[in-house]
Amino acid sequence: MDDPLRNRPRDLLVAGHVNVDEFLRVDTFPVEDRTVPVSARRSELGGTATNLALTAARYGVACGLVARLGSGFPPAFLEKLREGRVDLRGVETLPRFTTPTCFIVEDRRKGQRTLIDQGAMSDDSPRRFRVGPWVSEYSWLHLTTGPPAALLALQRTARAAGLHTAADPGQETHYRWDRSRLERLVRGSEILWGNRSEIDRVLSLLHLREPEALLEHVPLVLRTEGSDGATAFSRAGTVHVRASRPRTVRTIVGAGDAFRGGFYAAWFAGQRMKECLTAGERAARRWMEGAR
Repeated sequence: MDDPLRNRPRDLLVAGHVNVDEFLRVDTFPVEDRTVPVSARRSELGGTATNLALTAARYGVACGLVARLGSGFPPAFLEKLREGRVDLRGVETLPRFTTPTCFIVEDRRKGQRTLIDQGAMSDDSPRRFRVGPWVSEYSWLHLTTGPPAALLALQRTARAAGLHTAADPGQETHYRWDRSRLERLVRGSEILWGNRSEIDRVLSLLHLREPEALLEHVPLVLRTEGSDGATAFSRAGTVHVRASRPRTVRTIVGAGDAFRGGFYAAWFAGQRMKECLTAGERAARRWMEGAR
């Protein structure tokens, strides 16, 4: 079967985590010095970059990945990425590292605790991602979670090649980015992504008070707000859309990444900001319902 994305200009290169997600189900989280039994477990392909790229590709965006894997990454997960029509030229394996793995513990009330083994995406890994001249085939680079030094180097490479860049350091804003490096990331980008706590953390690190103050550093700030919807802050004004309620919730893990994938599909189709946000909300809802 012909791939309709194969011979078209490339839209979006996503740099960040390609993980093994290990889900563990418990009745209640243990208190200190106590043990609780695991009632169920499963392994899935995950990671910020994975979820975004697969969702965007599903909606017709020509996507590629820049990521590092380590030893033990399941071949079936690589095949799933290929089946999702994602360009894997920027994915490398570092055998001396473990493969990035998230351990996600869920209780019966849908609460979560998450731990991550960074493995090949740790700060001890090489300071530059493996990319080549093919980067210039893309129009946008979306920088998600990963080693700050390597992401900043990739941002410089992409901008020199003429790409637009978007910054989306996610939860790692809270523990992996300092003020100096974060300011360079934001100032070198045209879009800043984050949820409420992440944007608040950026504001704190940059000594700012309101999201609108970030517009002195970056032209567009996109904030996801869970059940409250999403808001775009730009120099042309503020746009908000309400969340669409899922019929049922299979998982919330990755819903924010799916939002970004849906948003980009509308963005590259030339739709207005409100329609882009609405497309993101729709994609996040379908993801939570189990359409992966």
